[in-house]
Amino acid sequence: MSTIEQRIVRYGELKPCKTAFIDAHTPGSDLKENFTIIGGGVSESPDQHVHISDKIGFNIGAAGQPPKCRNSLHSHTTAEVFFVAKGRWRFFWGLHGTAGEFTAEEGDIFNIPTGIFRGFENIGTDYGMIMAVLGGDDAGGGVTWAPHVIQDAQAHGLMLGENGVLYDSKKGQELPHNVGPMPLLSEEELKAYPEVPVDAVIGTYVARYWDLMALGANKPAVVIGENGLIKDKPGFEVDFLTRGSAVTTPIKAEKPVVLMPMRGHWRICINDVEVVLSNGDTALVMPGETYGAEPSMTGEASLYRITATDDPAGTTWTR
Repeated sequence: MSTIEQRIVRYGELKPCKTAFIDAHTPGSDLKENFTIIGGGVSESPDQHVHISDKIGFNIGAAGQPPKCRNSLHSHTTAEVFFVAKGRWRFFWGLHGTAGEFTAEEGDIFNIPTGIFRGFENIGTDYGMIMAVLGGDDAGGGVTWAPHVIQDAQAHGLMLGENGVLYDSKKGQELPHNVGPMPLLSEEELKAYPEVPVDAVIGTYVARYWDLMALGANKPAVVIGENGLIKDKPGFEVDFLTRGSAVTTPIKAEKPVVLMPMRGHWRICINDVEVVLSNGDTALVMPGETYGAEPSMTGEASLYRITATDDPAGTTWTR
């Protein structure tokens, strides 16, 4: 198991992969960067750097994109949760991205329902970053792309094998003789991917930052969980801490815990290791370790805490 110091990743130390997915050459998506912070992630590229390889029951990653850059339509079989660390983002869904959309501001969080095609675009004026939590150690086995995404990618030199690996004809690569191309979803298979209306998504799967600041003023706000603001059991729980609900008395972790500051500077103590983290930084606490988390300076302060549960990773839970 990695040491405490090795389980702290700072925003400025993140190593991007620019060829993580099949749309890496497709105009409009070719400038995006993928980050795998904890766990194997869902990257299709052998070039993807993994910062922390410990398996904790879920994955932590991030997507960085310049303005007007988008991530193409895809689906997952386990949870994909995003919160906006930097910038302004448009999330959209449906086979062609036309079923619905909404704009997420910094600090907003979105638990995207499984089994629908989704994409996102930086609509801000500067490089933006969204942090991701993916359900399961294998993140549901990877990504399922909308058929037109695979076809567009082939026109720009990228082929996805049925083994889930990318091959770049611009680098002289081709599919191995024993590997076929990733099959496109049939019309019959596509019927299993619903076109969910806007109200059914925003009203159920989105939590706004300033609402969480109010809810977490005196005690941690449960954001995602069986009794959370967003009701789901994806194999982890997410809660939200502010200055008034900080962890001032050390807690002994029973399951893996990930601490991700959103605003302000936070003094994180894990056993006898003390660091100060801020927006975009990540710290992993393993079972048996004690931790504390409280603001180290005056001013606005908020932090997302993700804790593993015994619930299996899978499709979005409904009562």
